[in-house]
Amino acid sequence: MLVALLVASLASWPAASRGVARPTQQIDSLAQRRTPRAPRTIAIDERLAADARLRVGDRLVLSSTPGGAGDSVIVGAITRRPADPAEVARGDYRIRMHLDELQALVGYGNRVDRFAVATRDEAATDTALRRIDAAAFGFQAFRSRDVAVGTSQTFLVVSRFHRAIGVITVVASATFLLCIMLLKVDERRRDVAALRLMGISSRSIVRSVMVEAALVALVGSGVGVAIGWVVSLIINWHYRGVYRTPLAFAIVTPNVIALAVALSVVLGLAAGFLAAQRLVRVPPLEL
Repeated sequence: MLVALLVASLASWPAASRGVARPTQQIDSLAQRRTPRAPRTIAIDERLAADARLRVGDRLVLSSTPGGAGDSVIVGAITRRPADPAEVARGDYRIRMHLDELQALVGYGNRVDRFAVATRDEAATDTALRRIDAAAFGFQAFRSRDVAVGTSQTFLVVSRFHRAIGVITVVASATFLLCIMLLKVDERRRDVAALRLMGISSRSIVRSVMVEAALVALVGSGVGVAIGWVVSLIINWHYRGVYRTPLAFAIVTPNVIALAVALSVVLGLAAGFLAAQRLVRVPPLEL
């Protein structure tokens, strides 16, 4: 009698309460188990695509160890690497993937190395810095421009080195131009003496020499700009192919051209003036 009551009670319970799977639940679970998950997509940079000969639609396996088991993915896009000077000499490949797949691949869990927060103004930035620093031990916030300055110290040193080379080059070219003007004016000693004996003033002679020096400086600066532009094209073509980056390694800007022409004209006038003054101070008969 007790056994019959227990059996009747069990029969009156819902199937889910008894732990018995319904036929529909069994069919759904089997369908989910048998239906494989569609591979997700990733984006790779053009350097990896060129080296590995990959194209959009190719199937890859992401694994934390070479040759190990991993998830199958499909190349969904090929991206172009940005012109970042900090990464130009690094041969790393760049892959963009879903965050959960990246966490599972590197075993990093719910942790990040860094994150960025956009603010509206300086006051909001200061408030965000204070709150992030005070959020927990180990948090430290910086402005984006401070991070850029901190990571660009090497490029500042290179820029100063290039500036020093430019100053030395300008000084050397000025000295060379002065020597050329002295030689050219010294070759005209008899012409200058004849002009002075005919009554031409020393001021007119100095002006004519300075005009000639300015013309020489202008022509020389034009030739220098043309050579620099051609050399910059060759340098960019070579190193863009070596590092496979759109970064410009040599640039001839209008500001650089204006500065070079201005310095050339000023130094040419100074060289012509010094050479002419040295010549007109000598008496005509001694010339």
